[in-house]
Amino acid sequence: MGGLNSTPSSDRIHIGIFGKRNAGKSSIINAMTGQSLAIVSEVKGTTTDPVSKAMELLPLGPVMMIDTPGIDDTGELGTLRVKKSYQVLNKTDIAVLVIDAPSGPTSEDYALLKQIDKKQIPCVVVLNKADVMKSQNALDNEIMEIQKQTGLISIIAVSAKSKMGIHDLKEIIASQVKDVNPQYPIVSDLIEPSDLVVLVIPIDKAAPKGRLILPQQQTIRDILDCGGVVVVVKEDELKNTLQSLGKKPKLVITDSQVFHKVSADTPADVLLTSFSILFARHKGELKPLLEGIDTVDRLGDGDKVLICEGCTHHRQCGDIGTEKIPAWIKKHTQARPEFTFTSGTEFPENLQEYQFVIHCGGCMLNEREMKYRIASAQDAGTPITNYGMLIAHMNGILKRSMELFV
Repeated sequence: MGGLNSTPSSDRIHIGIFGKRNAGKSSIINAMTGQSLAIVSEVKGTTTDPVSKAMELLPLGPVMMIDTPGIDDTGELGTLRVKKSYQVLNKTDIAVLVIDAPSGPTSEDYALLKQIDKKQIPCVVVLNKADVMKSQNALDNEIMEIQKQTGLISIIAVSAKSKMGIHDLKEIIASQVKDVNPQYPIVSDLIEPSDLVVLVIPIDKAAPKGRLILPQQQTIRDILDCGGVVVVVKEDELKNTLQSLGKKPKLVITDSQVFHKVSADTPADVLLTSFSILFARHKGELKPLLEGIDTVDRLGDGDKVLICEGCTHHRQCGDIGTEKIPAWIKKHTQARPEFTFTSGTEFPENLQEYQFVIHCGGCMLNEREMKYRIASAQDAGTPITNYGMLIAHMNGILKRSMELFV
């Protein structure tokens, strides 16, 4: 995730490429991008794990292309690979199902299309190797049969080998995007041009050397884009900085782990919130995360708590997810719950065994995946919240941290 100039993966349109083994998924990706980004082989099952590639795909712009294992894979390992392919749907903004045109669609293809429809994901069916079909009539019949079975109209015949139809395919994929912008920006709709915003960023052992983490970068950029003024300080410099500023800031945004100190040092007439809370709103899911917050007050010995992070950063001494939050919960509840930790793409399918789910701000997840995770918790009847809200609640400052959104 480079610096300020690269589009973060969470802000890219996620295009999932699905299909049976040897349908030509990797060849289609290479043909669309004009690059050899995906491994192509005559051997079935070359792609054994979902592979994500960040790229520019005109006319769409920045996208994340996800090449998936074949949905007809067999055996014990094959079953796991198929499961991984289906899991990719949870973060897919546009699904592309590649079908080997000479062979035609199969039960595996229709099963995937049914799941895509259930999740309401825009979909394009690609009949690959159409140049070797015996007749145009046979191809037309295949298209009509798929339309009859699924009601889909976005079906196109192409040839990855000859590049036939590839330009039209990219145009059709682009047409599936109705609104790729999140419902809410990070903070720019909450401030006016020339407003002063102070960001509080701890520099500890967990901070990456020589740079800021992604949500901090994105927040700075969002403020600058709307004409705001940004001041960045460490938590022990906040009090003196606020006293020395020539004007009162509109807002203070803090890293969640220093919420308590920052709240004490920020005057009551200055709005205060956290990066984590802003990103929960940015993903469009503030309300359900807020509704689950009181659960922490009722946790008892042995209650199962799942703590999830969207990225796979290296765990260090004093890590907020695996060390600080469990310690704060134990102190808050005077109980000994059982904690389970997941990161990156790991996310349990069944959440019913947990009494509480606590998620990070989700800056590395796209909106669709974050909403899927929240919906999974709601379906299981398991309360869910996020780091920022939990920490604010346990410090008695949740109401203050939410005043910005009233």
